[in-house]
Amino acid sequence: MPSSKTKVLPYLALVTGILSLSFSALFVRWADAPGTVTTFYRMLIGTLIYLPLFLSQPKELRVTASRWIWLPIIGGLLSGIDHALWGAAIDNTRVSNVVILNNTAPVWVAIAATLLWREKHKAGFWLGLALTMGGVFAVFGSDLVIAPEYLKGNLLAIFSSFFFAAYFLLTQKGREHYSTLTYTFIISLMCSLTLLAVNGIQGLPLSGYTPQTYLIFLVAGLVAQVIGYFSLGFALGHLPASIVAPSILAQPVISSFLAVPLAGENLTTGLLTGGAAVLCGIYMINRDRERTRQNMVAQPQNL
Repeated sequence: MPSSKTKVLPYLALVTGILSLSFSALFVRWADAPGTVTTFYRMLIGTLIYLPLFLSQPKELRVTASRWIWLPIIGGLLSGIDHALWGAAIDNTRVSNVVILNNTAPVWVAIAATLLWREKHKAGFWLGLALTMGGVFAVFGSDLVIAPEYLKGNLLAIFSSFFFAAYFLLTQKGREHYSTLTYTFIISLMCSLTLLAVNGIQGLPLSGYTPQTYLIFLVAGLVAQVIGYFSLGFALGHLPASIVAPSILAQPVISSFLAVPLAGENLTTGLLTGGAAVLCGIYMINRDRERTRQNMVAQPQNL
């Protein structure tokens, strides 16, 4: 019988992961550097921490020769583009806008699954989709009136969610062939190289920043990339998706409210109503897809 500590630990990991990732966008805002530079160092630090763990497992080294190696390689490329657009978005709009719009990725995943794999959905899915789209338009529409200068950043945040969704779809397949450690390391390495290339193409310097900014780079790598993702990975391995998926929706909410005292931002009516609609819609979509998967598992198979 599992001890009370064993029962509590996954929930502590879930809370730790959500809180850690809630600071991701704030680290970019606090650093006196372009957003893509901050995200590069965040990924690089995470990769360097994963490296000795990866090298210490001979079995992990052997599986990298698998014919499925293209999955984490392309996944890392997609993740790198996602993070580049995400970092640039934070430079051009509110933190709250970015975290809400970027978190529409599950919607694009669900739409892709519907089109590619013919997933069947009930009314809740379509209502959730309508709510999410309405929320996105509310965020964009309110900013066009009161803050048109945020349009570029808002568009970058939406574009980043497309690449986030593509990365997620590829990861679903890739995790069938690789352990969490191997897949995470290759993704982080490829993401770092992609961000290095993006910064090089833009001519953005990777050196010459203040000691305080380098400290933010380090903390972002440790807190967001290592503690955040490892904690969520542990929670996903010990808690049902029906608990983890809706809980993760707290991350953009926490980030948005933290941005008020810690980044000097305001929560507008359009952002609050649009953001609430987006998150409610995503919850409804995730719930419908989870029920669909459970029904498929419960159905008897023809032999």
